[in-house]
Amino acid sequence: MELKALIFDVDGTLADNERDGHRVAFNKAFAARGLDWHWDVATYGRLLEVFGGKERLKHYIENTLPADQRPDDVDAFVRAVHRDKTRHYTELLEAGTIPLRPGVERLLREARAAGLALAVASTTTPQNVATLMRANLGAAGEDFFDVVSAGDMVDHKKPAPDVYQRALAELGLSPGECLVFEDTQLGLASARNAGLDAIITVNDYTRDEDFNGALLVLDHLGEPDQPFTVLSGDAGGARWVDVDLLRGLHAARHA
Repeated sequence: MELKALIFDVDGTLADNERDGHRVAFNKAFAARGLDWHWDVATYGRLLEVFGGKERLKHYIENTLPADQRPDDVDAFVRAVHRDKTRHYTELLEAGTIPLRPGVERLLREARAAGLALAVASTTTPQNVATLMRANLGAAGEDFFDVVSAGDMVDHKKPAPDVYQRALAELGLSPGECLVFEDTQLGLASARNAGLDAIITVNDYTRDEDFNGALLVLDHLGEPDQPFTVLSGDAGGARWVDVDLLRGLHAARHA
């Protein structure tokens, strides 16, 4: 079976943007509304167990705040705050403060040149994907992905398989023709639930999670002058992820 497409999670995978991007944007949105809420690094790490920004905020309100401090219409409040947060996050992206992780741009360009389709399957919004890519790759950056499957486009967020199943349907491909890149245990579960194989690039929040079932677990995708570290799996002596390595992993998986 031939490898035809690569599917990427975004937050924490394409960019290490949870701690210094989304968390900061949430805190800016809280402050602008006069709220005394502040999500420090550790608190946000715990909240990342809930997938989706709106879901994360609602979880915080319903599980942390006393009943008399909660807004009358939680859902409407969450939507409004999340809109503000998205605006602040977009400003951070446009300011160039959130770079792509090591090896991401190189691999995306190599994959396009090799004729592989590229897709996103993420709980973030299509707007956030487009802005991240434009900020790092220029005006043509948002056109790198053939398909963007976002959390608000499906019924159930990760670890349900919905966002990956939608990406597969849009690509017109079977799970066996694709490889996934993720950074979390729940993201891996989502991919596996859709029948997809995944490579994990951990970050500070996810380094200690259980990635049993992943093809490879790495600290990042690597560059010729910044090789990755293999945390689990066999990279066959490779020092950075390129199309040849991916085709080899795929061929071995489907031999």
